[in-house]
Amino acid sequence: MPTPSGLSNRQARGLALAAQGLDRPRPTRPPGPAQLRRMVERLGVVQLDAVNVLARTQLIVPFSRLGPYDPAAFQGLTGPHAALLEGWAHMASLTPMAAHPLLRWRMQTFFSATSAREAARAAWAQKEAAYIQSILNEVRERGPLSAGMLSDPRPRQGEWWDRRSIGRTVLEHLFIRGQLAAWRNPAFERLYDLPERAIPAEVLAAPTPTPEDATRELLFLAAGALGVGTLKDLADYYRMVPTRVRPGLAELVEDGRLEPVEVEGWAEPAYRQPGPAPRRPTRHHATLLSPFDSLIWDRARTLRLFGFDYRIEIYVPEPRRRYGYFVLPLLLGDELVARFDLKADRQAGVLRVNASHVEAGAEPGRVAEAAAPELSSMAGWLGLGGVEVADRGDLAPALRRVWR
Repeated sequence: MPTPSGLSNRQARGLALAAQGLDRPRPTRPPGPAQLRRMVERLGVVQLDAVNVLARTQLIVPFSRLGPYDPAAFQGLTGPHAALLEGWAHMASLTPMAAHPLLRWRMQTFFSATSAREAARAAWAQKEAAYIQSILNEVRERGPLSAGMLSDPRPRQGEWWDRRSIGRTVLEHLFIRGQLAAWRNPAFERLYDLPERAIPAEVLAAPTPTPEDATRELLFLAAGALGVGTLKDLADYYRMVPTRVRPGLAELVEDGRLEPVEVEGWAEPAYRQPGPAPRRPTRHHATLLSPFDSLIWDRARTLRLFGFDYRIEIYVPEPRRRYGYFVLPLLLGDELVARFDLKADRQAGVLRVNASHVEAGAEPGRVAEAAAPELSSMAGWLGLGGVEVADRGDLAPALRRVWR
């Protein structure tokens, strides 16, 4: 096995930012579909989430990298025979359409686990076999369909996820197993259809790799998207079990496709794709990041890499929240220097900064000066007329002075 080389933590940060497309200034012109597609190809995965208090995360991720753009152009990359595919990659996610063969093993092994949960799913599917087949037949005859368009959705009473109809549960079951494909309409509602009507024929015809080959390739792609990472980091990018993919990692190292590196302060060995030495980022403007951005979605890695202790508090009762409901970290250079609880008040036409906090060691005045144009840019992109800063958080006084 090759001898590990060494990186400082700051060099590791530089690799991560470059891999995620956050190290260079944004383009001076609004990006079009081709740039948006290349961004997703670079990341490999863009997580989806329904929370829309500001904008849905899949829309914020391109803004962070490319600046203001037309969301309709991004929406146009999804749908039948489009460039992007929805599936279970890192949670519910968008991936390049070409990734479909690499994710088939997950669809095919949906009921293969021996856990009680998987056994219960298998028993449910057997019990509902006739209804499941009827849903599949209806999509074949009438598709594409949303859950609300089913002729017999079998609604249920309950709270949150328990409100889902049995029909929607069946559609999700067929989608996860690859028997249906799906995409979102502009209202974020899933539409389901047969794979042959949604996925290009050449993608469906591509050979299906063995699980071992597929997971090894996903580890390699994860290393490219992360810049550098431990086994756990690489496995988590596509939500794989580290112990199961460890042999594939060893093969990648043996083949020279990945190289081991020791990162200052990291307890575990790390790996990267061979490439040039890390460089300091040249992006000097501030960047707001979605809570579900792939740079920071692994909270332990974010703490290790940036010294930034980040927890999302959406599900925390309001009196116990420390920073707010929908909190976006602020990237400045190669540091996470602040966090903002943001809300798009569409009725009032303003972007509300409900709270703003500066990180220890960061100078509030400098951070506020950098954050102001980023907040204004986001407000404009969202079609909001201005920004209103609440007097909450230790950065709020400096931020309010900038606005005055």
